[in-house]
Formats: sequence, C-alpha cells, structure tokens
Amino acid sequence: MASQACSSGICGYLCSSIGKKQLMGVTAFLLIGFLKTHLLGNFLIIFGRDAFNEYCYRLMSLGPMLIVAEIILLAIFLTHLVLAISLVWQNKAARPVKYYSKKRTGRGATFASDTMPYTGIIILIFICLHLWSFKYGSYYEYELNGIIVRDLYQTVIEYFSNPLYTAWYVIAMIAMGIHLSHGVQSAFQSVGFRHARYTPIIKKLGCILSFFLTVGFAGLSIYGYYISTTLN
Repeated sequence: MASQACSSGICGYLCSSIGKKQLMGVTAFLLIGFLKTHLLGNFLIIFGRDAFNEYCYRLMSLGPMLIVAEIILLAIFLTHLVLAISLVWQNKAARPVKYYSKKRTGRGATFASDTMPYTGIIILIFICLHLWSFKYGSYYEYELNGIIVRDLYQTVIEYFSNPLYTAWYVIAMIAMGIHLSHGVQSAFQSVGFRHARYTPIIKKLGCILSFFLTVGFAGLSIYGYYISTTLN
C-alpha cells in the first residue's frame, strides 16, 4: 500500500529522488536567507549593548508572530535534515560497494561535497548548543529607554568570555562555510538551474557567500571574546 501511495501525485513527487533533491534545494535557499538576515542582526552587537538589546527586544515584541516564524524555520530545517538523511541512505542503497579509488580530476567530487554529511552533523550539534546557550541561556535584565528587557548582550559576551566556547564557535562556522560552499551550487542544480556558462559563476558566488558568512559569524565571536577581556 505504501509503495502504491508513493507512485503518483504529490506523494509520488516527494518520494522520488528528484522531488527530494528539489525540495532540499528550496529549503537550502530559505536557510541561507535566514543566515544572512541573522548575521546582519548580530552585527548590531558591534554598536554596543543598547543597539543589540533593542534589536532583540523588537524581535521578542513580535510575540505570536515570532513564534510562528520560529516554527516555520524549525520545519524548514527539519525538512532539510530529513531529506539529507534520506538521500544519503538512498545513495548508499543504490551503490553499496564503494569505489576502489577516487581520483581528483577537477570535476565531480570535492572536499566540500565529500564532507557534506560530516559538516552537516557539526552544524546540527552547533544549533542545539546554540539554542541552549543563548535562547534558553542565562537571563539578565537591563533597563532600555525606561523598559526592562532581557540583556542578551550580557549573555552573548559572557558566553564568548570562555576561549573554548569561542574556539568551538569558530570551528562550527568553518564547517558551515565548507557546507555552504558546495550547498549553494548544489541547491541551484537541484531546482534545475544548470548551465555550462553560468554554473561556474554560481560556484564562485557560492564560495564568496560562504566565505563572508563564515568570516562574519566567526569574526563576531572573536569580537565578543575581545570585548569580554576588556570588561574584566
């Protein structure tokens, strides 16, 4: 019955390898969009406690809208994760015997593509710890324009005051950058955009985007550590 259900219509599309790859590509684009927005918001920490806390307060003031946005984001991430696991197992089932050797010819497999599952695991662990440390982490109050708000600036600086936490954050961001360097071009190919002329450009843009996101997030963690040392 299950095989018949997955033979036609939307279910058939989602059960197919092409459908999974295309949906994974769409979720990848959405997650990349979130990362860029998240990084821009995080940059406000450079402008001090008031600027960063006001940004966080405005987000939390959205109330139910923020909860809905978080649920949608979680659904996107879980969909991406489940599809990734499904495709990995599907590829292993289709090719149970590994190639005797792999030769780098400048085409096909790369370090980034070969390590996608491993960098993905690092990212998953990072997200879990990130939520635990910041969203559900230490709680401080701060008076901002006559209003008592959560002092997330203090929570962030406190976290990065630990050099081991900062080092882990940087390592996780490097893993994210490696993941994205292949993920961007893969997302375009998954949705059917593949052209001999434009694919090399997309690859370069993907590397540039992953570089700036990696440097941006990692740089902010190092900045947080620097600020923590000046406050002590």
